[in-house]
Amino acid sequence: MTSAADLEEKEDPLVQGEPADAAPSKVRHAVLFWLCVATTIAYIDRGCLSVAEKLIRTDLGLTESQMGWVMSAFFLSYALFQLPAARLDQAWGSRRALPVFAAIWSLATGLCGATNGAFLLLTARFSMGTAEAGIFPSSAGVLNRWYPTSRRAWVSGILASFQGVGGAIGAALTGIILVYLPWRWMFLLYAVPGFLWAIGFAVWFRNTPGEHSGVNWEELRLISEGASKGDRQVQGAISWRILLRNRAVLGLVFQQFFRAAAAIFYLSWFPTYLHETRGVGVFAAGVLTSLPHWTTMLGCLAGGWLSDLVLARTGSLRLSRQWVSAASMLTATALIGLAYPIADPQLAVLVLSLGAFFAALAGPCAYALTMDLGGQNTPQVFGIMNTAGAVGSILFPIIVPKLVVITGSWNAVLTFFAAIHLVAAACWLLFDADRDTI
Repeated sequence: MTSAADLEEKEDPLVQGEPADAAPSKVRHAVLFWLCVATTIAYIDRGCLSVAEKLIRTDLGLTESQMGWVMSAFFLSYALFQLPAARLDQAWGSRRALPVFAAIWSLATGLCGATNGAFLLLTARFSMGTAEAGIFPSSAGVLNRWYPTSRRAWVSGILASFQGVGGAIGAALTGIILVYLPWRWMFLLYAVPGFLWAIGFAVWFRNTPGEHSGVNWEELRLISEGASKGDRQVQGAISWRILLRNRAVLGLVFQQFFRAAAAIFYLSWFPTYLHETRGVGVFAAGVLTSLPHWTTMLGCLAGGWLSDLVLARTGSLRLSRQWVSAASMLTATALIGLAYPIADPQLAVLVLSLGAFFAALAGPCAYALTMDLGGQNTPQVFGIMNTAGAVGSILFPIIVPKLVVITGSWNAVLTFFAAIHLVAAACWLLFDADRDTI
């Protein structure tokens, strides 16, 4: 969040020769655009493996269980390095940290195309998860510094929606690429955009609005409006022991664990589920898999808009962030139940995609709450929340093949999928954001 010092450092508009009623510059929107591009690239790189999974598994002679571990390797390191990455961002600043993260995950993406067995593939995916662990704690900190409180859910929704954009583009594009090119070339192609982004961001971005030459005094004043109780906290890392005893943090942690475990279905076993239960081919599975990613994108946008609207009308974080999320997760549960008996693959995917839309409403609410409550320590609070999400993302791809083996069908997987949406809804009500502080 822009501080009073930033306002003082920028010269008064009359001193600068600007008219007193000059419109705010729009550099903050360019910052958001850069972060959205990075999110898209990251989600293309992490998600392409699921569409190519069957080809890679056959080519390398791997079992489904081994591929489950390969998929989970990403999320293992993603979970382990959330907190170190958040600390690194606080120490280095996002201008240095984010380009380093992007360069490393791009290198790891390219290395996936050079693997000849499970160990090297697992190592490359582990490295990719390590580097991508930093993107969202850093991005949340950037948004906290570059946007006013009243727009946090909205910009969080825009940022989170590009997870859906990246997932959708990655699934559809991978399906097309694999028709014409071997899967190894696919990974090499996907490595290039991340390197280009890292160079451009390092040159253009500044850690705070006050440091950027394109930001005028009016934009600084706009960004500083409506500081939350979290923004008034003294800057400095909070003890992990204190964070892990905080009721609001625990609520954010538990909802993220179950919500992320549910969401990872579309990035892991969903194409294989379509292959084996609906007889869908690789190309069609890629196209159909992209649909829930698109509705996730729309859900994130709608969730951010709705949450900020409820906040403006009620002034209540509990209503605008928590109850919006709980209601959306309950609706998603009902839609997954409706999809269960549908035999037609297109109609089933359509209903599941509608469920993904409602589940996605909760995403920007969670992001915004880490900023509302975390203030200057947003990367740290976001990091601990996202660690829980990554753990959920690790466990779900491992549990799925075991459920299939034990029950002999994918029906139990869909039931399990619906149940964790329900538990996520309950977790949103474990605390009161209007009263609890960090």
